[in-house]
Amino acid sequence: QKFFGAMKSVLLLLLAICLLFSLLLLSPSKKANLSEVETTINQTKLAAIPVAQSKYTFPSRVQKLLKKNEVVGDRLADIKAGKATVEEALHGEKQHTDEIDKPPMAIDEIIDFFNNYLHELHQVQIQNKFAKFWDIWEAFHDYTVKTLYPWDREYLQRMPVRRLDDSVFLSIASYRDENCFNTITGAYAKAKNPEKLFIGLAQQNCVKKCRSGIFRNGTMVDVAPDQDCHKAFCESDLGREHCLAGRVRALHMDENESLGPYAARYFASKLWYGEQWYMQIDAHMFFRQDWDAISIEMLKNAPSKKPVLSHYPPYDSFDFVKQGPTTPGERLCGPIFADSELEGQIIRLEGAGFDRKVLNTPRFAPFIAGGYFVSHSDFLREVPFDPFLPWIFMGEEILMSTRFWTSGYDIFSPSTNVVSHIYVRREKPKFWESVRRVYTFSVGDPLSLLVLNRVKYLLGYPETAKDMVWPKSVLTAVEQYAMGNERSLEDYLSIVGLDMKKKEVIPTNWCETGQPPKGFEQYAHLYQ
Repeated sequence: QKFFGAMKSVLLLLLAICLLFSLLLLSPSKKANLSEVETTINQTKLAAIPVAQSKYTFPSRVQKLLKKNEVVGDRLADIKAGKATVEEALHGEKQHTDEIDKPPMAIDEIIDFFNNYLHELHQVQIQNKFAKFWDIWEAFHDYTVKTLYPWDREYLQRMPVRRLDDSVFLSIASYRDENCFNTITGAYAKAKNPEKLFIGLAQQNCVKKCRSGIFRNGTMVDVAPDQDCHKAFCESDLGREHCLAGRVRALHMDENESLGPYAARYFASKLWYGEQWYMQIDAHMFFRQDWDAISIEMLKNAPSKKPVLSHYPPYDSFDFVKQGPTTPGERLCGPIFADSELEGQIIRLEGAGFDRKVLNTPRFAPFIAGGYFVSHSDFLREVPFDPFLPWIFMGEEILMSTRFWTSGYDIFSPSTNVVSHIYVRREKPKFWESVRRVYTFSVGDPLSLLVLNRVKYLLGYPETAKDMVWPKSVLTAVEQYAMGNERSLEDYLSIVGLDMKKKEVIPTNWCETGQPPKGFEQYAHLYQ
């Protein structure tokens, strides 16, 4: 009886194997969808399999990665555990530094890649509707490691040459912003040299089944789809010429694909194509007449080979005709450690310094604002935007300030105002509301705090030291988007008065009084 029972089990096992084998033989060849590709990558050490021998016909993007040995494969677990960097997983222990002998990527190629990345990432995240916040991060991380990160490293080796023609690239990140059209229109209408102005727009809009922002009573209502400010501008009398000339480049994203303001600025920065000067603003701004020429003149007057101009612009009520020529620009001086648990004690910028008159030489300043800065565009090579910072709002400005300064850039406040800003947009849609709709209401804040640990690690917060960060994947490829090597982070923190261990702000007063910081006293005579 035992013998027949054993034989029965063996026969059933053989039958199951035969059925499985038959299904494999009978299944038609087809293109693998995203999940099939990822499963194959993880389960079969795909990086070692020649494309021609693969079971599936892979998408062209995956085939290119395979040929260049840039598929992470089964080492993804090592990366997430902090046991290997992405560079080591792709290229062995020695970092991959070979120059790519290819021309710059075309703008259409860049936009197509981003569209595919965002659409496919969204499909991955749809499956995480009710996931925990760490699982949402891991899904983003794993897909980005395999796609966006290798693309970014190649892009940085194929960047266009910076032109010396006083051209200006204007980076605009717009999230469901009703002021976007007026901002683009104002930029061209007020520019002294509009033929030298090129815009890179990352537009995040709702196109159907749209909801308002949250009203004061906590409710939301159905609203019409958002205006496509890119399309509207290109169809206008002013915009038609500039769009036909290729001066307005736009990436269109659905609101559900939004990864937050920093990520939108990352995408917009890749639409740069060799323009000499780079300016980053929000999508709700007004411009002074000849703002472009005035900005370039201030940069050239700054006592530095690598200057950055930045501050919090005045309110939108500022009258450029009556006040513009005679009103000095404010300086961005006062840092504080945020006391809200939702902000993770990250540095916020609040205080300001004032001058009595407009100076020819911009004064030194300690910080860069996300909503307005202007610099020469070489920083895109030296201080590239980090593709691993989705869903963050706070932390962008202190991270930019430290990375720029340690890379040898000197920060200045503009001597005079060239833009104004709409600061109050109550009841208008915000990106974190989309995050709560894509997933669940409770994951938005902890997800943002998890990603913020990457910023805090770079800034030297002791609670985010490498051995304390979880999950380790938060620090993937962090060395590629870290501080510069021309000046130390410790010197910067000392100059601006920040103690990360004690979470204390030490008064320095040089910004408030308009004096150069410690180590730059040789420029004091310029401000007498």
